[in-house]
Amino acid sequence: MTSNAQQPPAESRGLTLYEAARRFHVPFQSEARPRNRDVEAGGLRFHYLEWGSPDRPTLLMLHGICQQCHSWDFISLALAHQHHVIALDARGHGDSQWPSDADYSLDAHQRDLDAVTDALGLRDFVVVGHSMGGRNGYVFASRRPELLRGLVIVDTGPGQVAAGSRRIRNFISLPDRLNSYDEFVARVMDYTGRPAWLVHGSLQHTIRETADGKWTWKYDAAIRSPDFRPESWPSEKLWQCLESLRCPTLVVRGANTDVLSEEVFKRMQEVIPNCQSATVEKAGHLVPGDNPRGFLEVLTPFLTSLHN
Repeated sequence: MTSNAQQPPAESRGLTLYEAARRFHVPFQSEARPRNRDVEAGGLRFHYLEWGSPDRPTLLMLHGICQQCHSWDFISLALAHQHHVIALDARGHGDSQWPSDADYSLDAHQRDLDAVTDALGLRDFVVVGHSMGGRNGYVFASRRPELLRGLVIVDTGPGQVAAGSRRIRNFISLPDRLNSYDEFVARVMDYTGRPAWLVHGSLQHTIRETADGKWTWKYDAAIRSPDFRPESWPSEKLWQCLESLRCPTLVVRGANTDVLSEEVFKRMQEVIPNCQSATVEKAGHLVPGDNPRGFLEVLTPFLTSLHN
């Protein structure tokens, strides 16, 4: 099953990406436009945004749960002049296909990454993953080290802080059919603390209008079920993945996060070989969206170091 988004009313769309980026002080060289792509891989159809020229160093961007490829728009826009950016919609998210068996296990995501990277012929690339995408990214990097030039793990690690996990689950479990686009704007503003001008524009990629005129999230409803518990790996096995990483790795934490604890963040720095770390001020768990400029200030030097 797939989801088909309709555009929100014109008055609700807010600023363009470029206007929002300027207001948010996100540096970018030109008004680059992404190309919508689809790839059949592992029995599913995956959607992704492609930014920049394929002859530049490639970045594979992996979003968090209940997000989608546009979560990386500010970052992709800033990097497109020097990089080839592929921002992927994970299974059941954005415009990628929903699996008929609602399998959102870690193993399923690993099969997807194997299939997508092989189908696209990706080699010598950098994975940048946030939250669920960060976990999927470091497990993939531990399994396919021959493919990666570098890895960026954003605000995730083995053993999440319970309070942060509950907050995310509580938000996901709220009623998922609202009467208007603006009701969703108010909900996201309350959850993220972001201003209306920013949420109005970005939300168009996250929700869709249904046939009865209601609005709902643009990801598989199975994920919103109170019983949703995707199969993962034990923490010990995840720590082993981190210990076995072979590529240069940057671990990023939001200064105000309630998901990645200081203790886990410190241990990750100790066990990951060839590890750098950074804390982004004025950011919670949603680091690239909370403070994109601050995230770029730690990400860009790391990416530059991989090609020197």
